[in-house]
Amino acid sequence: MTSFVVQRNGRAATAEELTPLAFAGYAHFTAMQVRGGRVRGLDLHLDRLRLASMEMFGQALPDDRVRSYLRTALKAGPDDLSLLATVYSPAGEFTAARPDAEPEVLVRTGPAASGPPGPLTLATVEYERVLPAVKHVGEVGKTYFLRQAVGQGFDDVAFVDRRGRLSEGSIWNLAFWDGATVVWPAAEMLGGTTMGIVRRQLDRLGVPQRVREVTLADLPALAGAAVMNSWTPGVAVHRIASVPLPEAPSFLALLHRAYQAEPPTSP
Repeated sequence: MTSFVVQRNGRAATAEELTPLAFAGYAHFTAMQVRGGRVRGLDLHLDRLRLASMEMFGQALPDDRVRSYLRTALKAGPDDLSLLATVYSPAGEFTAARPDAEPEVLVRTGPAASGPPGPLTLATVEYERVLPAVKHVGEVGKTYFLRQAVGQGFDDVAFVDRRGRLSEGSIWNLAFWDGATVVWPAAEMLGGTTMGIVRRQLDRLGVPQRVREVTLADLPALAGAAVMNSWTPGVAVHRIASVPLPEAPSFLALLHRAYQAEPPTSP
């Protein structure tokens, strides 16, 4: 019999172990979709966890150990599922960690997901995340601004930095299309694993890409926009703030084709 799990360091997590974590917010994580027991961009997920651990805790667990925790969780579940791996320090927050406070790993599995069908409308708000390159927990701003956007009749929100540059969405990376080239916004943001997969596969497909600053004033000259995250390599965006964006089915198809070109691997 298979089921979804919550495991700590490769073993079933107890309520006693989870209780203090329910009241803590100093941790980082990665989210992935598992299909047929395999993951696309596993190397990018491992890189993310390792680099974030060094940034937040000054040390990181060996990749082999993290992979063993992922394998243990996957053995207990169905072939297709969502997986969340969270790394935290037993020292907790609001304290300086001891040098021997090695990070620990929580792994949670759940039903497979594929994201909304779209197209989406995005409100904009000036907001810059703390430690933008780290996928960390406890980010009240993302949920707060998402709910504000929905209350205004939008589907989600896109963030604009203090220089007026579009950076990312609440839980999304942004991608734009100028009719021939994929345009990635230049700003401080989280580099998503799906974004990393798509970028390297577009390179292999010979598709032009460039990174440049994108502001609201630049949008009318663009030929399409999309968002992506661990759920999906592309959901169409047809309006950002008050600026409409054209439908770009070929752009969406290109993003999905690039993602599908990435070979899935087993932990």
